[in-house]
This record gives sequence, C-alpha cells and structure tokens, in this order.
Amino acid sequence: MTSPGHQPHASGSAPSIRVLVVDDHPVVRSGLIGMLSVTDDITVVGEAGDGSEALALVESTRPDVVLMDLRMPRTDGVTATGAIASGYPATKVLVLTTYDTDTDILHAVEAGATGYLLKDTPHAELLDGIRAAARGETVLAPPVAARLMSRLRTPAQSAVAQPSPRELQVLAAVARGLSNAEIGRELYIGEATVKTHLQRLFTKLDVDDRTRAVTVAIELGLLPNPRSG
Repeated sequence: MTSPGHQPHASGSAPSIRVLVVDDHPVVRSGLIGMLSVTDDITVVGEAGDGSEALALVESTRPDVVLMDLRMPRTDGVTATGAIASGYPATKVLVLTTYDTDTDILHAVEAGATGYLLKDTPHAELLDGIRAAARGETVLAPPVAARLMSRLRTPAQSAVAQPSPRELQVLAAVARGLSNAEIGRELYIGEATVKTHLQRLFTKLDVDDRTRAVTVAIELGLLPNPRSG
C-alpha cells in the first residue's frame, strides 16, 4: 500500500522525509504509520510485509528512509537491506527490530544498514533516528553500540563470526551426509531456509562449499571431530 509522495509545505520549509515502513506484523505497521503520519516533516510513502514487497516499493516510491524489520517471511530484512544498499544508494535503511544479537547486528550492518534501533525505542528517539538516517548519519541504539564496541575491543575473538545454534545444527547434519531436503525434514524448516543457513555459514567460515565448511568447523572446535570418538 502506498500513499502520495511529498506533502505540501509552507514556503521555505524543508522537504518531507519520505519513509517506507516494512514489518510482517500489520499491527506494528499500523502503529508506526499512525505515529509517523502526524509528524510534520515525515511522509509515509508505503508499507510492506516482507523484503520482496519492500524492494518493489523502493523501486516505485524511492523513499529517503526504509524502516526495516529483520525477521520476515519470503525475503528477510538483511537480504532486502543488501539489495537496497547496492541498488538504491540514496535510500537509507534504518533497522527497527526486537533482536539485538551480535549476529543480527553484524549481518544488518554488513548488508549496508545506516542504523539499528530496537522496537522499545521511545517515539521521540525513533523520529530523531529517522531524521539522522535521512541525513546519512549512523544511528545505533545504546545496547547495539555497546555490542559493536565490545567486538571492536576484542578483534581476535571476532575474526571468525560465530555461527548460530541453528546454523550449527544444519552443519552437523551436513557432516552426517544429509541433503538439504533431508535436513529440512529433520529440523522442520524449508529447504530454502537450509540453503540460507549454509550460505551464512560459508560467509562466516570463509569457505565455498559444504565439505570445507565441515572441515573448518571441526578445526575450530565448532563440531566434534569424528576421529576423536
């Protein structure tokens, strides 16, 4: 759903910041849109329920800022953020999520997000964050900034991004010789989700294939060595 573009302003006033709201929960979207719609310098140009819808609306509305949830069906927020950052550099992505894990934060930042805020952010701070993102400034919730600073202080420990528990479950199944379809059935997830976990593992472990991923994981102690039993 899209709304009109720039709203009229008094002579000499700054143009409205055009915002696209992306979240898979309709109630959350409605709440954000209601809050933003009564803000004089912000115009909501559309809303989307997943990353695929967001990309289509970015193409048609060219917003200044995308408020992006992370975990959504079909195309997730990190994937959509990467596509927006590479294809529409004038549009800034401000992540707005409930998740503040190291993995989520790093994936979003690496994908090109301008900022990362949590959904418990006070309204005034969220509005200031949108304005700052529109100016191209980095916006980080205090807990997120603390996590990033902690990782910068311990570069040796951060050299290899730690796989999530689910990613390690997938990799352990790969080590047992299971196919993607078999892993999906065993873990009750879709085959496409298995592929996504594997691609993230390849990136974290700096490898290009399944066999090498298993080997490196064993070397790093992430998986048990079958020869040590």
